[in-house]
Amino acid sequence: MELLSHLADGFATSLSPLNLLIVILGVTAGLFIGAMPGLGSVNGVAIVLPMTFIVPPSSAIILLAAIYYGAMYGGAISSILLGIPGASTAVATTFDGRPMAQQGKAGLALIAAATASFVGGTISVVLFTLFAAPLADVALAFGPAEEFALVLLAFTTFVGLGGDDVLKTIIMICLGLALSTVGLDLISGQPRLIFFDEPGFFSGISFLVLAIGIYGIGEVLYTIETSKSAPTVTPAKLTFADLWLGLKEVNKLWKTLTFGSFIGFFVGMLPAAGATPAALMSYGLSKIMSKEPETFGKGNIEGVASPETANNAASTGSLLPMLTLGIPGSPTTALLLGGMVMWGLVPGPMLFIEQPDFVWGLISSLYTANLAAVLVNLALIPLFVWALRMPFTVLCSIVLVLCIVGGYAPSQKIHDVWLIAGFGVAGYLLRKADYPMAPLVLALVLGPLMEKSFRQTLIAEQGNVLAFVERPLSATFIAISLVFFLLPLLKYAKKSSRARGASNEPAK
Repeated sequence: MELLSHLADGFATSLSPLNLLIVILGVTAGLFIGAMPGLGSVNGVAIVLPMTFIVPPSSAIILLAAIYYGAMYGGAISSILLGIPGASTAVATTFDGRPMAQQGKAGLALIAAATASFVGGTISVVLFTLFAAPLADVALAFGPAEEFALVLLAFTTFVGLGGDDVLKTIIMICLGLALSTVGLDLISGQPRLIFFDEPGFFSGISFLVLAIGIYGIGEVLYTIETSKSAPTVTPAKLTFADLWLGLKEVNKLWKTLTFGSFIGFFVGMLPAAGATPAALMSYGLSKIMSKEPETFGKGNIEGVASPETANNAASTGSLLPMLTLGIPGSPTTALLLGGMVMWGLVPGPMLFIEQPDFVWGLISSLYTANLAAVLVNLALIPLFVWALRMPFTVLCSIVLVLCIVGGYAPSQKIHDVWLIAGFGVAGYLLRKADYPMAPLVLALVLGPLMEKSFRQTLIAEQGNVLAFVERPLSATFIAISLVFFLLPLLKYAKKSSRARGASNEPAK
């Protein structure tokens, strides 16, 4: 009863006219921020953070959380329509969302993404409301060894992502891990893999630069080269009947949506994990458990719903360690944490006791922000789909401009623009050679986290490698990783034995 009382007080705060207007404006702005390559929730929150001093802290956190939520929804738009993930959280959505758009199913893909985001956000907020305190203890039990094992699990779920050619997938993962080490050493600060002594490499290779080059420039080059005539974008339209049919289609994926929500929330609440590993892991596990895994990467609606559910659930889960422990669960929540400190609030267990209006106002605003985000998103889907009616020559020019601006804006270095061009050509060549792009991007995103947790564990345990299997949680994750890694080999052995059995059968 006390929980319901706190939640009712929170809704009284979040549903006030001012805060309700802030939620609607925040999710709308976040939707467009998330859809723009090069921006994303981190930049959106950073831009608005200085403006929050004109409103009370409870309204300020509601505004920032609404932008965060809207940006998580909006990340799917550029992934589906342009094939360019605007942020790392939307990488997995590109794998099936872009093929669906090319097949004239952009509306269905956007409906699936919006609905999945709503389901993931709703389930995660309910879990947040019910289990905030005990789940904070679980998150606190995660050390560097557990973080390493969790990232290893994410990698092994993607071993089969490149299709039947496991070797090519492993090669791309190794290439991505090598690229993730470019820059300054995490411990000693010594430069590593500084190509041609170019100073721009000292800051490493940004995920955004790689993703924009491979999925933006590379996609344009591949489309132009493989098209026999002038490429055209499939005309697309969306009516209310199509919207209703799309919602019915997504309703069939309730198992995937539920599973992705729990995975996303659990991974998101772990310090330093965030929505990107959650989305990638959910996609990989959905493919493994699917009855038609061969359709993933070719326009499977489940491949859109699964990561979108997980990344929105993770965005809520990442708020948990920030509020209860004072530990940001993602780069965006780190900015939110900084805002709380500026407003004179001290994150931690006592925050629920000393500032209940602030905490429960935030929690209740997540319900209203989630509902507002899905309504705004669904209302604007016809506008997004209408954009596909433009000629390919115009769309191609827009994509190239967005790639250059999106890659240059965050760092404002011409070095990154040249890298985008280089990765675009490399992505085009690798795609022609039938190498999977997803494992490369996955490795670049998760590589630094994996290296940091691995080296932290070895330093703390004085070089004892067995520390990873001596801790129960990390040992469990490593065991599951081993199973996922061996699955493709077992499938190959089973297929080979069947082929030998068929060849040994006497001819009738």
